[in-house]
Amino acid sequence: MRSGRTVRDLRRENRTAVLQRLYFDGPLSRFSLGPVTGLSSGSVSNVVSELVAEGLVEEAGSVDSAGGRPRTLLRISAHSGYMIGVDVGETRVRIELFDLALTELARVERPLATESPRRVDRYDVGVVVGHLREGIPEVLSQAGIPAERLLGVGIGVPGIVAGSAEDGAVVHGQTIGWDAVPLERLLRESRLLPETVPYYIDNGAKTLGQAEMWFGAGRGAQNAVVVLFGSGVGACVVTDDMRSGMALEWGHLTVRVRGRQCRCGAKGCLEAYAGAEALLERWAEAGGRPPTGVDEETALTAMLAAAYPVPDAEGTTPPADATALAVLEETAEYLGAGLSDLINLFQPERILVGGWAGLQLGRRFLDTVRTHAASYSLKYPAARVEIDLGTLGPDAVTVGAAILPLADFFARGGRRAEAAPEQQSPVWQTSLRERAAQ
Repeated sequence: MRSGRTVRDLRRENRTAVLQRLYFDGPLSRFSLGPVTGLSSGSVSNVVSELVAEGLVEEAGSVDSAGGRPRTLLRISAHSGYMIGVDVGETRVRIELFDLALTELARVERPLATESPRRVDRYDVGVVVGHLREGIPEVLSQAGIPAERLLGVGIGVPGIVAGSAEDGAVVHGQTIGWDAVPLERLLRESRLLPETVPYYIDNGAKTLGQAEMWFGAGRGAQNAVVVLFGSGVGACVVTDDMRSGMALEWGHLTVRVRGRQCRCGAKGCLEAYAGAEALLERWAEAGGRPPTGVDEETALTAMLAAAYPVPDAEGTTPPADATALAVLEETAEYLGAGLSDLINLFQPERILVGGWAGLQLGRRFLDTVRTHAASYSLKYPAARVEIDLGTLGPDAVTVGAAILPLADFFARGGRRAEAAPEQQSPVWQTSLRERAAQ
């Protein structure tokens, strides 16, 4: 074809359009699929027949029509495929198995050594890979699902993920001591899964963004930023509800020249002021008394209770911890300033705050953060943005990771991944190698 698209491309695109609309808006009738996909009734009929024959689509009852025969409703078959989502989190590795409807079928959690004084020790590559090698087969065994039925395994990790022809996904996690870790190759060498089951490894903030845009507070937005706020901070920019977006190392934006030392090694990063780990450190440095021997989530809960005390059983409200309150108010300003950079750079419709720390803190001082963000931003983009909390909870990274293979499955028109053919070198390369060897 003159446009460069083949008939096969068009068929794949038609299948993708039908699958996406049934997934997000179904059940739908064949008659309804035409207007929402832009396809002719003949194309819809052909595509639906293929998908039903392959077991991807099934009937879901009927609905009355205006004066005619009842119309059969169609939906995605939940058991036509399965995905595994993994969150390499801050205190544990969580592995979940989902069906196509994102119903959780099995879960395994492996704790990380949070008592370690050095964060990099917590993320020892051998330990994390070991958890994955054990956990992936375990969730399959729990649910009784053969590995061959997986669409893929999605993994959300801290840091920057780059691609390599030899190693696949390579993780550059400076704050956790991962320097070019070939995570995909390490998993492939374990032979946990058949070669036809792909791994999708990406930044955890990006998987969170994917989940919120597909199923959470980002639905319907054409341009949004989703912020992951936990021990550290990150962000993902998404331009519409069907694209995976772009991960940003937002936490390492400089907010104060020659400021506090960040765990990445630089000074003055946003994460050194707004991450939960830094927030608790600043409370202690200012004379506060964070609880010892507990994880960060418990310690942050204690800090919030100290800063914002609630009335006791007799209706008496104890005095607020002035130190904790001052640190939190300063943090709200740093967060607002950091969000203003996202507003000025990307001019999003929405900014959504997620992650366990973001959801805890956001309920307390999101209004204050909004005020600071507006004061540091240009007026026009600031007036057009909504800043709110994500709606999928602190476990959304795992769901977003599972969406990675699902999105690719839809993009391929509901076709499973195939083993890549062995690449042959061009003739000229072979000739030059032979010549050099002489």
